[in-house]
Amino acid sequence: MARLQWLEAMLPLGIIGGMLCIMGNAQYFIHKAAHGRPKHIGNDMWDVAMERRDKKLVEQASGN
Repeated sequence: MARLQWLEAMLPLGIIGGMLCIMGNAQYFIHKAAHGRPKHIGNDMWDVAMERRDKKLVEQASGN
C-alpha cells in the first residue's frame, strides 16, 4: 500500500488543476462576450493609443 501513496494526492491536485482551467476559460469567454474580442495580453498605453488611432483612420477612410 505504501507504493501508491502518491495516488492519494493526485485526485485533489487534478480537481485544483481542473478548476484553474475552468476559471481561466470563464474569464476569457466573459471578456470576449463583454468586449467582442479576446483580451490582448501585454497591452500598454501605447498599444491602446495606436488602436484608437487605427480605428479613427479606418472610420475616416470609409467615410470618404
